[in-house]
Amino acid sequence: MIDLLICNAGQLCTIPTHDSGPQRGHALGDLGIIPNGAVAIHDGQILTVGASDDLQANYDAATVIDAQGCLVTPGLIDPHTHAIWGGNRADEFERRIAGTTYQQIMAEGGGIRATMRATREADLTTLIEAAKPRLLSMMQNGATTIEVKTGYGLETRAELNMLNAIAVLDTELPIDLVPTFLGAHAIPPEYDGRADAYVDLIVQEMIPAVATWKTDHWPGPLFCDVFCETGAFSLEQTHRIFEAALAAGFDLKIHSDEFDALGGTRLAVEMGAVSADHLVATTPEEIDLLGHSNTIAVSMPPTPFGLGHHHYTSAQAMLDAGVALAIATDCNPGTAWCESMQMVFALATRYLRLTQGQALASATVNAAFAINYGGQRGTLAPEAIGDVVIWQVDDYRQLGYRFGSNLVQQVIKRGQVIWTA
Repeated sequence: MIDLLICNAGQLCTIPTHDSGPQRGHALGDLGIIPNGAVAIHDGQILTVGASDDLQANYDAATVIDAQGCLVTPGLIDPHTHAIWGGNRADEFERRIAGTTYQQIMAEGGGIRATMRATREADLTTLIEAAKPRLLSMMQNGATTIEVKTGYGLETRAELNMLNAIAVLDTELPIDLVPTFLGAHAIPPEYDGRADAYVDLIVQEMIPAVATWKTDHWPGPLFCDVFCETGAFSLEQTHRIFEAALAAGFDLKIHSDEFDALGGTRLAVEMGAVSADHLVATTPEEIDLLGHSNTIAVSMPPTPFGLGHHHYTSAQAMLDAGVALAIATDCNPGTAWCESMQMVFALATRYLRLTQGQALASATVNAAFAINYGGQRGTLAPEAIGDVVIWQVDDYRQLGYRFGSNLVQQVIKRGQVIWTA
């Protein structure tokens, strides 16, 4: 007797790894479709997949879900979000519509600093209650594993408060959260003109405090990220923070090339970062480096869309170079308040020129590698976590083609139904 059998999927997209790794280059989009497929789940893990007739004949299940010809995929993975924050920046959006740039607002003390002030003022309960509906919305849109960054505290106490919020929400919500420490998100106002002194604080106080927090509170992967960008952290400062993070046992991520190419992507590859994210202004040389590395390129098309920009990640050049590409929402209060990976599909197909299958693989099997869960999530393979989405459509090509509505019918986490439309 197994726990769950999902059968009669019109298309069961298993979305396999390639040689135990991500799908690279133009091999991206291998969905491993089983027509009239079924998936068997037991003890929270996938036991097997195959033809519905075979699995129904071979397994008795405590619960049977008849997909009735609908599309069935792995649970979506959002590998880059800033889903915990205080306040909002609707006023800044209004200003950007009128022509003020993101960099101008940041230079005036707005942007990340505005959210910093609201986040510092919020207690733990306030942060949790503000983030919970956002994360539930992301889940209802198909995300079963979500990376969440700190970076709106910009002081040790507030950064730890954000980590505590992530830990509580991971316990209270039926989805899995993956924390990233992003103390190097912006220079806080008390360090104006003293950016290196703030880097001292990150290296000497914040990273050790976060390492202690991880030992006490978090058994899974925890990343250190840096916003390597004009007006944020220089290449040299990023390198110093990365060295301290590696020494403390963290894995690395980077915000690079969102506006300017400072060499952050090269640094990420050289230091073995798990992912390099944004990558709008990445040079051809650094795209080639990514293609010869294990660093996952994470594109967030909601960000240039949210900023009203017309330049997106050069995804086709990346596929030509053999890069392993993933996509994410970048859910944040300033540039991309996007709670739907389905919206990311819509943008990725139009502006990155990905096919629907490439977008789906980027949001599942490849996104898992961007958070150190490669092969364990984002794929319907034996021994992977039993995270599944049943869609209201019968063909994966509906994803990205349709937008503005939620096409999810059911979300299943570790073999348990956690949401039904």
